[in-house]
Amino acid sequence: MKCLILAAGYATRLYPLTENFPKPLLPVKDKPILDWLIEDIDRSGEVDEYIVIGNHKFAHHFEDWASGHKQKITVVDDGTSSNETRLGAVRDIQFAIDALKLLGDLLVIAGDNLLDFSLTDFISYAKVKGTSCIMRYYEPSEARLRKSGVVEIDSEDRVLSMEEKPENPKSHWCSPPFYFYKADDVPLVARGIESGCGVDAPGSFMEWLSTQTAVHAMEMPGKRYDIGNLESYEAVQKTYKGINGGKNDK
Repeated sequence: MKCLILAAGYATRLYPLTENFPKPLLPVKDKPILDWLIEDIDRSGEVDEYIVIGNHKFAHHFEDWASGHKQKITVVDDGTSSNETRLGAVRDIQFAIDALKLLGDLLVIAGDNLLDFSLTDFISYAKVKGTSCIMRYYEPSEARLRKSGVVEIDSEDRVLSMEEKPENPKSHWCSPPFYFYKADDVPLVARGIESGCGVDAPGSFMEWLSTQTAVHAMEMPGKRYDIGNLESYEAVQKTYKGINGGKNDK
């Protein structure tokens, strides 16, 4: 399968750190955020190519970074140069699908998050379910729920509904930006956009897809670190220990 890494944002809340440098390449414990993610996913043995969808302003940074890796990494430039002209995550996904004619299973992840558990478990879960899948975590705060993608599930983990930034959340399950697209569903991204699904939040496509076919939601077995501003970046520098507290990190 391919792994598509969403990295076309401009991270304005992290200025000045990201004014001229992409957030996914910021170092955490002397290692770029993307390296933490790729080194983990590589352990699955399932991914034969990593595709970084970036913007025109930062594409050369990703190309320089990719050149030093053993993995096959393809950088796709979406042609945008400012936060005001950005395509939005779902349109970026479609841009990469069109540019590289992607047809098989696709692991889609945000390139600016860190995890203390392995995404290899998520890949295994999706293969067992045989459907496109999302992840979910319990969020007790009503205020945070209103700023997140909220999911309803049944007893078999099937998604009953998804909603981005709901005024009245229907559950306490939030969906982070890590997704598995089954090969049959990859061509449906274009249809979702044509049908009016949201394009800014990457979960908007999965929200639409769950109304068309079965989508399952795996409960996260650990913690996600969302690096959204300078304070959260400073905090993760102090607290992050890698996958399983660093026990399996190399």
